[in-house]
Amino acid sequence: MLTLAADIEVLARFGRALADPIRCRILLALREAPAHPADLADALEISRTRLSNHLTCLRDCGLVVAVPVGRRIRYELADERLGHALDDLRTAVVAVAADKTCPDAGAKGCC
Repeated sequence: MLTLAADIEVLARFGRALADPIRCRILLALREAPAHPADLADALEISRTRLSNHLTCLRDCGLVVAVPVGRRIRYELADERLGHALDDLRTAVVAVAADKTCPDAGAKGCC
């Protein structure tokens, strides 16, 4: 069982990964299927250098792994449960966005 501090660190790493839209796009793409960096860069329409920097961050966060395939490297989610977590987060956010129960949402633009 994880300690509270470890739980917080895991969530903070996940939050750092999701804090950038490109990293979110990478995670969603890898949720669909593992991919080689060149294919990911083309699909996301970003440079390979920029993609490499984001993949490094995602690897450091423990969310993706690099798998050698012959002379090439393929990236995939580190655990299939991450795909389910991404789906759960997306649907939860959509549900919250549709439920404007926050009394300050209109005035503060917070929700």
